[in-house]
Amino acid sequence: MWLREPLLHFLLAGAALFAGYSSLHPTTSGDGDRNRIELTVDDLRQLTIAWVAQGRPAPTREELEHLAEARVREEVLYREALALGLDRDDTIVKRRLAQKMEFLFEDVAALREPARAQLQAWFEQHAERFRRPARATFLHRYFSPDRRGAGARDDAARAQQVLAGQPADAPQAAALADPFMFQEYYGDRSFDDLARVFGPAFARDLFQLTPGSWQGPIESGYGWHLVFVDSITPSYVPPFEDVEPEVKSAWIEDRRATVRQQAFEAMRARYAVVLPQDFDPAAVAPASVGDLAAATAMAPE
Repeated sequence: MWLREPLLHFLLAGAALFAGYSSLHPTTSGDGDRNRIELTVDDLRQLTIAWVAQGRPAPTREELEHLAEARVREEVLYREALALGLDRDDTIVKRRLAQKMEFLFEDVAALREPARAQLQAWFEQHAERFRRPARATFLHRYFSPDRRGAGARDDAARAQQVLAGQPADAPQAAALADPFMFQEYYGDRSFDDLARVFGPAFARDLFQLTPGSWQGPIESGYGWHLVFVDSITPSYVPPFEDVEPEVKSAWIEDRRATVRQQAFEAMRARYAVVLPQDFDPAAVAPASVGDLAAATAMAPE
């Protein structure tokens, strides 16, 4: 008899279980909403703005339909990826979400405009952050080791004796020296500016010189130089009124950093972090060059 078939009994039991589950867990409108993708007029407007921002004319109806379909495709793939758990244990996803949290912190920090009195008080507490570096204006003459060999320094020293008491534009100064590949006159330059061109040692020596006479020789990365310093402006802190916009930008950035740190500390306090008792970097170092290369190849961009 067909009523005795095991397969029939299995089907009936399965149907009963399905009916029971459905009665205990009915489908709600919320489940349907999770499978619903709706693009609003604002969504289409954002797509249009992004399209035009790339230097293109306003999209045609067909182009807008393609943009909308691309947005739907992205949303479908995103939801299916979440359903499969592809967001879990993904370094790139974690990094991106952490970055978005940082942006949220910055948005919160930027809500309030500082009062001018508050800015001025903050400036007085952090005045050194706005200190202007010392600056020098000078003329130099170059003595090349490539042309003069080991005697370049001695030649420069003899030229300095000839030029002693002479003005910066003394005609014999150029005749005594060699051509230089860059400028001979440098106006209002900071230590860092000069260090980039001549090297830190030259910049240090130059800022020790007294303006108004030919001095040297001092050495750079190129060779030897005689220097006539016109002026040296000492380092100074400008008045608040001169740097108020700069102070405001620094205050905002400082506030953002404070809010980020406070928010993180509040969240961090909710977690218990457990590290290995033997926190030894050598224990987790790659065992070989091959292991290091493999780890590098697997690391996300």
